[in-house]
Amino acid sequence: MGLLIDGEWHTQWYDTDKHGGRFVRPETKFRNRVTANGSSNFPAEADRYHLYVSYACPWAHRALIMRALKGLEDALPVSVVHWYMADNGWEFTQDCPDHENGAAYLRELYVKADPTYTGRVTVPTLWDKKQGTIANNESADLVRILNADFNAFARNPDLDLYPDDLASEIERVNERVYHQVNNGVYKAGFATTQEAYEEAFDALFETLDWLEGLLAERRYVAGDRLTEADIRLFTTLVRFDPVYVGHFKCNKYRIADYPNLLGLTREIYQLPGVAETTNFEHIKKHYYVSHTMVNPTQIVPKGPVLDLTAPHGRDALGGPGGLRAIAGAA
Repeated sequence: MGLLIDGEWHTQWYDTDKHGGRFVRPETKFRNRVTANGSSNFPAEADRYHLYVSYACPWAHRALIMRALKGLEDALPVSVVHWYMADNGWEFTQDCPDHENGAAYLRELYVKADPTYTGRVTVPTLWDKKQGTIANNESADLVRILNADFNAFARNPDLDLYPDDLASEIERVNERVYHQVNNGVYKAGFATTQEAYEEAFDALFETLDWLEGLLAERRYVAGDRLTEADIRLFTTLVRFDPVYVGHFKCNKYRIADYPNLLGLTREIYQLPGVAETTNFEHIKKHYYVSHTMVNPTQIVPKGPVLDLTAPHGRDALGGPGGLRAIAGAA
């Protein structure tokens, strides 16, 4: 774990002391918009960009799922970093090579993009091969870019996971889910005071209870259709019982204890291509082995047993359903 300061690598954990023991996620810095209409310096083109991801990372998982659902595998190649993040940050190995730049560490691309870069080296990272730089490293941006701006190269161009009529509700749900759930598990897991941990813990489970109630009334978290809000939530839900319950001490309830959240997790996992983006070996090993400050023994638990292929039961609430929506788009 580390960061770049003026282009030089420093091994450094998150500084929670200056925030009262609270984990504060740094802002991403490459926020260029890739556009289909040529209105930016980063036009959408097939095979112009290369996506760097980690199977372990929930933020990168969002982009991988969007790529799969839209059918962009041929237009947007991918390199996957190794699951183990040691002192040198995300790295590439013989089993997990950098197919585009041949780098040993992801930080090399950040320095290539900006020799004086200061900040964390994160995934997902969208690399522009033509300009030799990073176009974007913000997962929320990339979800929308892949949803809307690569349709000319997509197998499912009509699939829209940010429809205009649900936009305001998507934003409302995203705002709470990001702070209290997606980032909330990290706030609990990386807290270094009891007060900071309990604050994050309580907000997390209040929001999971709220989501469980929403999903008792409607098929998806923003309405009757699958949207990006479901994908953004799913990448935390699918890691919750294997990792966050134990490793991050988020142990009031499991997702298995929430029938509607479990049903949504199963439904999204069963969408075409999503299971292939979900690698539990990388997920569990990354967290339990890499975070020695949280788990100094680096022991990886054998459980839990997950059954994500069982019937999800969400059809009873109506709506087009994820599978039918994607089939219709195709």
